[in-house]
Amino acid sequence: MKNINFKLNLFVNYLTIPLIFFSLSNIEIKAQTTGGSAVPFLLIAPSARYGGMGEMGTAIADDEHSTHYNIAGLAYQNHTKVGLSYSKWLPQFNADLHYGYLTGCTYMPSLGGTLSGEFTYLDLGEFQRTFENGALGEKFRSVEYALAVGFATKLSDEFGAGIQGRFINSMLSSIGVGQEKQSGSGASVGFDLGVLWNPNLKIDGFPEKPLKVGATFTNIGPKIFYIDIAQADPLPTTLRTGIAFHLLQDEFNDMTIGADITKLLVNRPSKDLVDPVPKSLWTSWGNGKGVELSLGAEYWYEKLVALRAGYFTESAAGGNRKFLTFGAGLRYDIYGIDFSYINTIETAHPLANTLRFTLGIDLDKNDTPNVPN
Repeated sequence: MKNINFKLNLFVNYLTIPLIFFSLSNIEIKAQTTGGSAVPFLLIAPSARYGGMGEMGTAIADDEHSTHYNIAGLAYQNHTKVGLSYSKWLPQFNADLHYGYLTGCTYMPSLGGTLSGEFTYLDLGEFQRTFENGALGEKFRSVEYALAVGFATKLSDEFGAGIQGRFINSMLSSIGVGQEKQSGSGASVGFDLGVLWNPNLKIDGFPEKPLKVGATFTNIGPKIFYIDIAQADPLPTTLRTGIAFHLLQDEFNDMTIGADITKLLVNRPSKDLVDPVPKSLWTSWGNGKGVELSLGAEYWYEKLVALRAGYFTESAAGGNRKFLTFGAGLRYDIYGIDFSYINTIETAHPLANTLRFTLGIDLDKNDTPNVPN
């Protein structure tokens, strides 16, 4: 009991998330928005592994990319791992968009849990400044990035929890604009909360503890603004819930299926009115926006080669995206390579033919066994 109380206190007190507004005024730039929120790059799923399963991963969350899909998944891992993802984003637009994601985690016995960090980066490309008289000014690049640190621990044999804090910077213009010549940048902070339940179920004919259920709130924090606080846009606060079932495991074969349901918790009653957090956590349920369903499956042969497939669909009010996903993975020694491909079914879709690549390194694979799920 003392050990459980210690972990509970450590989990609650480990991260203190400051809700700080960064006052930037007279900047004639507006945020890139999706579903009424700013900084949509935070919603891009980084892992090619989970991308091959229809973007599903909230309940599986058993590798270093748990930092994005469910921070609580790190509670069941005791290895030092590093992951790197890259994608040329929206290739159908032939745009100069590049997405990168770096994540890592390490188990800390003295804390009774796992520490993690992640870096998310989106290069929006190069732009040419144009004045009102048509004259051309200097060129500049638009970039957005986020830095995060997290902690996860097992509160019991069946239950894990995690928390993650994040600093977000959106630099749409690096050059001075307006009378005060301030750069077109906005910044904010946010945090994630995640839980993962892996009950001690025993079902004849299935692997041990086959069921996993997860949930996570992500990007909870103050609005981000470029001109003044009256024109601020909310962060893409999101609720993800997921379930995964381990169907098969023997000497050669291993198979898991699962599903995620995602809801964007942002509500914009009108163009100039946005419900703040925490009000939006319940008012957003009536707008029908940002509801997503992900279905996926993963098959491993001898834990060396993986095949994956999935389906993703979204509500009409949120964008009506629908696509099939396919992926594969290879594990050799401490290294893992994954890739995924999106088939959007319809032609000329912005996400058509999107390829994602992920490199993973398990630095402790040959030293210590991983914490069993």
